[in-house]
Amino acid sequence: MSDFTADSIGDQTGRRVVITGANSGLGLQTAVALARKGAHVVLACRHEQRGRDAEQKVRSLSGSTEVEMRVLDLASLASVRAFAATVVEPLHLLINNAGIMATPKGTTDDGFELQFGTNHLGHFALTGLLLPNLRDAGTARVVTLSSLAHKRGRIDFSDLQSERGYRRWSAYGQSKIANLYFMVELDRRARAAGWDLTSVAAHPGLANTNLTAGMKAPAVLDVFAGFLRFMGQSDAAGALPTLYAATAPDVSGGDYYGPSGPGETRGAPRLVAPVPRVLDRDVATRLWNRSAELTGVDFGELQQARAS
Repeated sequence: MSDFTADSIGDQTGRRVVITGANSGLGLQTAVALARKGAHVVLACRHEQRGRDAEQKVRSLSGSTEVEMRVLDLASLASVRAFAATVVEPLHLLINNAGIMATPKGTTDDGFELQFGTNHLGHFALTGLLLPNLRDAGTARVVTLSSLAHKRGRIDFSDLQSERGYRRWSAYGQSKIANLYFMVELDRRARAAGWDLTSVAAHPGLANTNLTAGMKAPAVLDVFAGFLRFMGQSDAAGALPTLYAATAPDVSGGDYYGPSGPGETRGAPRLVAPVPRVLDRDVATRLWNRSAELTGVDFGELQQARAS
């Protein structure tokens, strides 16, 4: 993987792709790379005008006309359902990329803690609703974006919505480790059901994107945002683990990819390891079931499928 670049990606002609949060940063770079290789790319964006601008940018940079934008707000289950209803074709690749980080205390339209609701529950619901499309593709992948911050994350089932006390970084860590529990559990259930669906995850290391824009930060977090701008690798480099997970032929279900440099902060993509607790099946199952209850999204055959 040490020599993997966006140019290493094979022909994607005939593949239909949905990328959440594709109007900027990692999502935009991922969209450009896949469109350039022939994929039909759907940009799932929260703000319509920003999404339209991104659509034109991806078309210009990739030279492809197989690019379209559709509105998706992961902080609204109604928006998630409306978006999923527009996807009627087989879907070969879903990239759960969008995210917010260390935001002030807030809630989604459905009353969930904003980071947990957006980063995890929104993507959980979207994946479940698009499951028929993924199955129709015959062979499909789901790539879910996590973060180095997952290493300090824990699932607090007694206070999933941070109602007893809100700490922005703890909430972010919980949402990012939830992404990994979901990725692993989706892989287990797909295997148990005998589906040709590969569920994997990636993280960008330290990448210079606009992820810090939602912080509305006190001075100490402004310093952190400045650190990312100074020390982070480019968004194009940060997107490489995602692109590897999405396209490389040697990827296996349950894999997790990140940068190969010191501390997984930068460098070419490689297979990395999440913290061991991500492999706790009891926590993963409990989180899956609770997420299904909260979102009202049933994964059909996968809801009951459990790997031995």
